[in-house]
Amino acid sequence: MSLWRWLSPLGKKPEDCPFCILASAPPESCGSKVLFQDEEIVVLVDRNPSAYRHYLVIPTNHIKTVKDLRPGEEDYSLECISYLCYLVLAVSHMYKLGKSTLLHDAPDAAKYRFGFHRPPFNSVDHLHLHCTALPYKSVWRRLKYVSVGWLGAYVSVEHVLQYLDTNKDTKTGVPLGDEPELHV
Repeated sequence: MSLWRWLSPLGKKPEDCPFCILASAPPESCGSKVLFQDEEIVVLVDRNPSAYRHYLVIPTNHIKTVKDLRPGEEDYSLECISYLCYLVLAVSHMYKLGKSTLLHDAPDAAKYRFGFHRPPFNSVDHLHLHCTALPYKSVWRRLKYVSVGWLGAYVSVEHVLQYLDTNKDTKTGVPLGDEPELHV
């Protein structure tokens, strides 16, 4: 059974979602934009790159946004714990593919960044991991990928994995920016 079934149990894909259309098309029909594709993941070149190298890693099943990786706050049932384990595996898989692609294509980059935009700052309502090899092309483009704390525009993949990890002493799910972090 595919781990992505857990992310979108009904497997419904909106007809007008550009990433669902891309993910369901054969790789040869998408041109050179698709770098990797299998039944669960598609890695493609961002159509408007913000950095030296800028790739997107998308799941083939439709998951609306990073906020949808968050289960119910009070649900600690066995099914919820299983779901969280699969989410960690899925996001980890996206991260590993994005990282390996960047390391292969841009081994000399100054730095690498991996993360998600949170609503309402995401451009497409389909979960996608931004994988960038720096430097950024401009100051404005750099600002789009700055983690601004509780305001919540951009979140690193490490932060998402930390909040999905049920073994850590943290609140489950990805925070939506409605609570500032307190440092005591």
